[in-house]
Amino acid sequence: MSKVAIVYWSGTGNTEAMADAVAEGVTGKGGEAEIIQCSDFSAGKLGDYDAIAFGCPAMGSEELEDTEFQPMWDDVKGELGDKPVALFGSYEWADGEWMENWKADADEAGVNVVDTLICYDAPDDEGVANCRALGEKLA
Repeated sequence: MSKVAIVYWSGTGNTEAMADAVAEGVTGKGGEAEIIQCSDFSAGKLGDYDAIAFGCPAMGSEELEDTEFQPMWDDVKGELGDKPVALFGSYEWADGEWMENWKADADEAGVNVVDTLICYDAPDDEGVANCRALGEKLA
């Protein structure tokens, strides 16, 4: 059984809803999911999990949230090794460029990104289904 951390930051609740659906996908496939706010996660916890999903919405000018999420991400990205990682989040403007930038940053750090997922605003039925499928992939 895989143990999956779902580490996220959410300002409006949209990315939190995505995190919940990712967790449903993990548990639906028989895995163990732990939903963790990014302020409660650090590189020291990486060894406790088989895979990790990181969730952060687009902020400002297409960037990660910079007071809690970005510092945590910078702390852990170089320590992930070959652990399977998924990146997800919501956006409400532009075209999701923040995810492309985030994925490029992860690739540059050698992160094993197995999938990315974005939802416009709150996840609709299709978005929830896609989040669950992402969780199943990590389980």
